[in-house]
Amino acid sequence: MAMTANDVMKMLKDKEVKFVDLRFTDTKGKEQHVSVPTKFFDMDKFESGHAFDGSSIAGWKGIRLPTCC
Repeated sequence: MAMTANDVMKMLKDKEVKFVDLRFTDTKGKEQHVSVPTKFFDMDKFESGHAFDGSSIAGWKGIRLPTCC
């Protein structure tokens, strides 16, 4: 059964969920995830998504620190 965004938000509240675990597969096929506290999970997540730092994920752009001296 498909759930709407409103259904999900109601379930989070009704079941007193503390974290939402977002999962995806990277470009090399490895499963990755990020856990979001429910206090930061709102209806906007369904429209805009959730930003994360991908620099530690293989195949994604890394952080380039400036060289000096």
